[in-house]
Amino acid sequence: MTRTWILPMLLVLSGSAVATGLISKGSPGTAAALLLAFLALAGVNSPLIFPGSIGVQEARRRSAVDGRPVVFWRPGCKYCIRLRIRLGRSARQLHWVNIWRDPAGAAAVSAANDGNETVPTVVVAGRPHTNPDPGWVREQLSPSA
Repeated sequence: MTRTWILPMLLVLSGSAVATGLISKGSPGTAAALLLAFLALAGVNSPLIFPGSIGVQEARRRSAVDGRPVVFWRPGCKYCIRLRIRLGRSARQLHWVNIWRDPAGAAAVSAANDGNETVPTVVVAGRPHTNPDPGWVREQLSPSA
């Protein structure tokens, strides 16, 4: 199991334990609601939602080779989730950098956004775009990508 699955698995296990305790106390409705909340948090933080993140240096190297955009994101960001969901399958064609795991990525985002760690920041052809429209991002992908 890779490190990217640790947090989602912990959330699922914790949610299951909490739900089991609530069911044993006679609160199945509350148990179901909390379990769903834990499952949603696990899903948002899983590699199923966001393709595996790489470091900013590797993302830049790959982007220079294949011309694909680099997306700087962080877990829990509703705008990052919106971008990922609206991109659908084409999201796998982008290079994703989790700024909470890569200090150099966080520094790159801060430099592009007047000192703020505003995500998603999408870099296309070396130029940063803060919280761009998902349709525009999709248009930046080459047909061969």
